[in-house]
Amino acid sequence: MKMKVWGVTDIGLVRRQNQDAYGVDSNNETGQVICVVCDGMGGPVGGDIASHIAVDAFLQSVKDNLRPGMEPEQIREVCAYAASVANTAIRQEVEARTEYRGMGTTLVAAVSYNDGVVVSNVGDSRAYLIQSSGIRRVSKDHSLVERLVDLGDITEAEARTHPQRNYITRALGPEESTLCDGFIVPMKTGDFILLCTDGLVETVTDQEMYDEVRTATDMDQCLQRLLEISKSNGAADNVTAVLMQKL
Repeated sequence: MKMKVWGVTDIGLVRRQNQDAYGVDSNNETGQVICVVCDGMGGPVGGDIASHIAVDAFLQSVKDNLRPGMEPEQIREVCAYAASVANTAIRQEVEARTEYRGMGTTLVAAVSYNDGVVVSNVGDSRAYLIQSSGIRRVSKDHSLVERLVDLGDITEAEARTHPQRNYITRALGPEESTLCDGFIVPMKTGDFILLCTDGLVETVTDQEMYDEVRTATDMDQCLQRLLEISKSNGAADNVTAVLMQKL
């Protein structure tokens, strides 16, 4: 399956450092496209280190382990293993450099196959499927506010501004092992997958994401407009988005 990819990352209006990172690559043997977005945490010392380590380790592991003819379920296993490789790589860096203690990162990724993508996520960075009929969140946040939404204690809208919205319950780095969710997402020609950090989610509504993507004629400009919307709403966090389209 052919994919076209666009990406943008920005420090935002408040932070002094961009701790987000993203990467795009492909497996030469299979032609599959691999995209990953990470949002680092751990203060000024380690957040950017963790996110870049995770991006590089995840991409390399997936590239090394994809094989022609794999079923989506097998790709999901490849991605789960790659997330564990990224987790180990972060922890090894912490062991070598004690000043990085406590660093970690979220991860959301998409790997193409013939009929769609396999999405993986750890933490609260998100994947959305955008079609002519609407926008649907694919991933599920590993966060306190997601639990509150599931319990019916708060709404999705309230979750965006909840004072504890940045408390995540799963990440790469802090624990010796971590669970990675996986989703098989069929796509039609013209459909989009949007991968993004919470910096975009907290400042741009799902409807705005849908409207910008579906009406755009230049996708680079589309991502810039999403970034402008985020900044117009304060952009208190770093903002990163990767957009994939099935051709």
